[in-house]
Amino acid sequence: MVNIHFSDFFEVSPEVLEEYGAFNISLINDLPLFIDPFLLFNSENPRYQELHDDMIQYLRFLRDRAAGGPIHEGLLRAWFTFSEVEQNWLGYSLVGNKGRGLGMRFASALFQNLNTVFKNFGDEQITKGSHLEKLCLVDSGIGRDNISDFTTNLIKGFLLTYTAKFAKTYLPPSRRATFPVRKVRFNYVTRTWTNEYFELPRLDRDYVILTPKDILTKDDSWISRNGLLDDCITICDSIPNDQLRAQLNQYLLHVLPKNGNHKERREASARVIGRFPVLIDYYIRYREDHGEDAVTTSDLRVLQSESMFIHGVHSFTELLAKQTAFYQLRGNTKKEARKRVEYLKDVIENKGGHKIFYVDGKPIRRESDLQILYRLVWFGTSSDVSREVNDGRGPADFKVSRGAWDKTIVEFKLASNRKLKQNLARQVEVYQKASDAQGKLKVILFFTSQEIDRVHKILDELGLRNDSDIILIDGGADNKPSASNA
Repeated sequence: MVNIHFSDFFEVSPEVLEEYGAFNISLINDLPLFIDPFLLFNSENPRYQELHDDMIQYLRFLRDRAAGGPIHEGLLRAWFTFSEVEQNWLGYSLVGNKGRGLGMRFASALFQNLNTVFKNFGDEQITKGSHLEKLCLVDSGIGRDNISDFTTNLIKGFLLTYTAKFAKTYLPPSRRATFPVRKVRFNYVTRTWTNEYFELPRLDRDYVILTPKDILTKDDSWISRNGLLDDCITICDSIPNDQLRAQLNQYLLHVLPKNGNHKERREASARVIGRFPVLIDYYIRYREDHGEDAVTTSDLRVLQSESMFIHGVHSFTELLAKQTAFYQLRGNTKKEARKRVEYLKDVIENKGGHKIFYVDGKPIRRESDLQILYRLVWFGTSSDVSREVNDGRGPADFKVSRGAWDKTIVEFKLASNRKLKQNLARQVEVYQKASDAQGKLKVILFFTSQEIDRVHKILDELGLRNDSDIILIDGGADNKPSASNA
């Protein structure tokens, strides 16, 4: 049995975690889930509401500091920067759990926003409450991942207490240890962050943080930049102020191109929001009024994540483990990479492994999800497997290396990718050259006969039909004979 999730490493029943309300995280790499601050705001749980109030109180403190003009760099670093809370194993890292955190770039952007665009933060009149997601609704240098990291840091004390209680109740002393943790709570009298000690689950020399499932979501928060751009026209039509609504609709008609596509409509929405920033507050109020949908949406997303990254992964790795040589593969990096892809291909095509890609009978076509699953192919390897490697000419999906003279670039793509032809034509070779890699592999996953026909057409156009470095994997669910050897 391959240890992947918290329940595996700490020998706790998944049902115990479920009853406690915690998500069963992977301890191999981050899962693409994050805390949605709106779920705290909208919750009927008084403790969650208190956490949201505490976050807004801290942002008011930062707003007041920003209103006073420039501050010393040391204070900017102390108040506005935060380390990545990597121990919760949630986020956007596709190898391991290392993130960038919230450094001085974020601090400067936040300081500027609170000092200009959001001077009234914490004192809004249109919305029911204040929301830190508001900071990422303009093109301001603060994105979704920043809000996620910020939220996690501001409620870190709660998460640590939540995890410590679980550890004390369900884990033996040998699986726990006392750890010092920095920046746990903010003291408004001394204006400093305090450090505290917690007895937590021990994983090697570090600790693990558990997170309640009911505050998690996937893909995007309920209040988001994408939602604002997509809902802009609806928001304009729903504004109760007749004069403002007329102005907005007139300007929208002016900037919206006739028969515009989705991208053009979003660009027009961005221009309207730039001209009338009050739309941001009306959008937030609209999302507040539909808060019940936020809970339903996040529940569904978390269930889908459990289906793929917990239940599906366990079944998948059990299938791989039955092929006893799989996790003991050796050879140079290209041979090892090829063998691992071939084992993966066999399990997906012939042993039911394709089921991991399906939710409610439909395939999940997200390269980020599939790349996380592909990372499991390298569990237990002695090679260095790097994700999102950028050696100067763009990031490659994976670089597998053993020293300076044995490197292989692996690109893992969907057949439905609109830029597949461009990638096959030159992208991997560019990455290979930039990385000084000796080998390359291109792995393409398809689900339908239409997709494989498209791939074959592209390969024929590029003269790559017989390229041995291209491996096609049939993820279809209809048990058709595999047409997957390029």
